[in-house]
Parts: sequence; structure tokens; C-alpha cells
Amino acid sequence: MFVDHLSLLDYRTYALLDIRLGPGTTVFLGPNGVGKTNIVEALDYTAGLSSHRVSSDAPLIRFGAERAIVRVRVRRGGQQTVLELELNDGRANRVRINRAAPVRARDALGIVRTVLFSPEDLSLVKGDPSHRRRFLDDLARSMRPVLAGTMADYEKVLKQRNALLKSARRSGRFTETHRSTLAAWNDQFARTGAVILHARLQLIDALAPQVATAYDQLTDGTKSTTLRYVSSVLPESAGGDVGQLRDFTPADLHRLILEACEDAEQRELERGLTLIGPHRDELELLLGPAPARGYASHGETWSYALALRLGSWYVHLADDPTEGAAPILLLDDVFAELDARRRSRLAAIVASAEQVLVTAAVEEDLPTELVAGPHDVVRVGPGTAVRDDERPPAGTGPEAGEAASS
Repeated sequence: MFVDHLSLLDYRTYALLDIRLGPGTTVFLGPNGVGKTNIVEALDYTAGLSSHRVSSDAPLIRFGAERAIVRVRVRRGGQQTVLELELNDGRANRVRINRAAPVRARDALGIVRTVLFSPEDLSLVKGDPSHRRRFLDDLARSMRPVLAGTMADYEKVLKQRNALLKSARRSGRFTETHRSTLAAWNDQFARTGAVILHARLQLIDALAPQVATAYDQLTDGTKSTTLRYVSSVLPESAGGDVGQLRDFTPADLHRLILEACEDAEQRELERGLTLIGPHRDELELLLGPAPARGYASHGETWSYALALRLGSWYVHLADDPTEGAAPILLLDDVFAELDARRRSRLAAIVASAEQVLVTAAVEEDLPTELVAGPHDVVRVGPGTAVRDDERPPAGTGPEAGEAASS
């Protein structure tokens, strides 16, 4: 899979931008702050319908504009698809596929697939559990777009359930009306939560060995990685260990979550908040016998974060090995954060991808393993991005004419 054209209108710092791309490696070069990350962020947005930098779409719209448009043309094997996303502040976004009538946003999931490496990835290891939950859900949704609807339904039910618990807490009594309404919400909460939990457990089984492989490739292999999912729906006596849940079906998990809702009811009424469910679970990252969070060195933390992203790519490759299915790799200013050894190892691994887009402030940050062969260079300045092969030759263009007449 590769994108051969990206167009931006009123996106971030770009009033208008059209870039021709191709398979292989493309390097976006430019000083910090000129908008390199905005370009890869826009492309990544077409894959996941969200930004890795902000939680809402409003900052993505250029200041003073009413909307932003991101358009890509993606090629997968012999198939070509044009995807257009219109981002609106204060109203629903619009999505068009092959310039047809607008469709639901989640219908666009799966058309473009990306794996993004960025400095923010350190939060996967050092940050709070929400970062790791999002990492799992984004990957699961990318591989199985149908999960997007379930995850959206879960969030809606969770919001309604929390509102009911808060209402009961404020009133100071739990009436029969509260009880019957909570039972209805519990069933929907357990049903959608079971699908999400089942998808996460299946994903971790596939992801864990791939992360271990990637970490070995990036390091000297003296320490091993372990991904341990801790579930809030299990009794405290089980310590959250999900080993016993590996063979559970969504129906089994549905019953388990309903039981957990009953057990947590009194505590939730006292707090006015849902205390169990996939939104309260944790993905623990172990390095050797110790948690990576708080114990890993800075270099180990970077290697673990990179291994999670590489593991995601490997899972995609194993899940769908057909021609053109491999995700596009986006490396946003990552090499500047790494030592020479990790730069070389990461570059050697990703160089075989069908399309790799890299941002860097200076060429010296780029390892030779990545740019030793043919590659394209795009020079990025404030509001502009021009390929080297489209720049006017030295001694031509308006500037040259002005110099000659002076």
C-alpha cells in the first residue's frame, strides 16, 4: 500500500498543499516548526480518523478557516482509491470515497493503513494506562474496522451509565426506577464491553511475540519483553490476571462483566462513577521481571516504544500478507531521538516497507541504511513543501531573472 498524492486545504499551517508521493522512502526535510509533522499527521488521520497530537479536530483547521480538507489517493495492489475527509469545527465531519456522496466516517477505516512512530510514543511506556488502552484499540480498529462501531457504542453507554450513577448519588437514594434503568444499561455495557475485551485479548496474543522480536532486533537481546493485560472485571482475588480468560467467548465475557457490575454496584453508587470495564483496564509492559514504567532506562524506554510500533506493523503483515496490504510507515522526527546504533537497526528494519515517510530537521539525522538507495526528498518551509525533483534548476526561475536584470 502507498499513497501517491496528498492534498491539504486549510489544514494546520497549510492553506493549500499538493504533494506527489511514491513507493519507497520519502524524506521531508526542514527546520523545526515549519510543519513537517503536520503532513504526516494528516496522512495518519486518514487511517485512524484522529490525531496523535490533539484530542479534538478543531486545532487541525487552519486559524480563521471554517473547515479543513485532507485528500489522499492510495494504491493497494492494482486498486486505486481516493479518500477525502472534510473536518468541520462544531459539526459533523464529511467523508467521501472516490468522490461519491458522503458516507459515515467509519466507512473510511481500512482504506489507508499506517503505523506512526513519533516522539509522543514515549508515553506508551511512561504514561498513564489510557495511552496503552488507546494503542490497543487503535490497532484493533485498524485491523478490524467493524470494531469502530462497537467502541463508539461502548462510549455512549458508558456516558449514560455514569450519568445515571451520578443522578442516584445526588438524590441520596437508589429507587426502583434507578435499578431498572441501570439493569438495562448494564446489559448493553456488558455486551459491547465483552466484544472490546475479547478483541484486546486476541490482539495481545498476536502482538506479544512480535513486540518481543522487534525489541530483540533493536537491542542486544539481553532483556525480554512481556505484555500483561490486567482486567478490572475480574475479582480482586484473581489479581486481574486474564490468563483464565484466553478461551472465553464474547458471550462468556458478557456474563463476567454483568457479574462484575453487580459486585461493584454499591461502590459505584457511592462514587457516582463506573469503576469496572475495558475503559479501566491496563496493559502492563514488563522488561525482564520488572515493569518498564519506572524501571527502564531512557534508552530501554525508547526501544520498548519502538518495539510496540514495529510489533504493530508485524501483526498487520502476518494478519494480511496479500500484495499491497502492508501499512505505510510514518517516522516523525524519530531518528533525532535515537543513538547511532538504534538508528541503524530501525532503519535497516523499515527500509523494506513498501512506503516509508520520514521527517527530519537535518540530513545528518538520517541513517545511511535508510537513504543509501533511491529515495525522494521534499523540502518543507512555512506553508510549503516542494520535492527536489520539482524545484527549478539553479540559475532559472523568477529569482534568477531578477538577478540578471539588476
